[in-house]
Amino acid sequence: MSVDIDQLRSLLDLLGQKDVAEFEHEHGGERIRVVRGKVMVEPTVVAAAPRAAQSTANLGSTTELQDPDVIDVTSPFVGTFYRAPSPDTPPFIEIGTVIRPGQTLCIIEAMKLMNEIEAECSGTVTEIYAQNGKPVEFGQKLVRIKKA
Repeated sequence: MSVDIDQLRSLLDLLGQKDVAEFEHEHGGERIRVVRGKVMVEPTVVAAAPRAAQSTANLGSTTELQDPDVIDVTSPFVGTFYRAPSPDTPPFIEIGTVIRPGQTLCIIEAMKLMNEIEAECSGTVTEIYAQNGKPVEFGQKLVRIKKA
């Protein structure tokens, strides 16, 4: 599939100006789908490894040992991470913030669209991995939550 990036940017700008929430187009076997708005992120749970896996850690394994009540929220796509809705407002969360399901954790800007990343569970923020205003990759850890 060959996509003209300039045409795609123009399309996304137009959709943003017209406040279109969802758009899909198919032509000649190529399909483009754009969905704007809040993004619900499925939390990634990293469970404790079995004893056998722990013994292989010295062989180069990257197994993480964690409490099963700890959830790492990861980026659903490539973009720029923002902790606050604008530079002059306080961040959505800090370490120690008690959160509830549906609460905004951060914003990921992708293709000039601001996507709110919301909590899927209640708990307490224990880590904020991403840096404000810096790029993030798909699947990159953003925030760690200790479930309530």
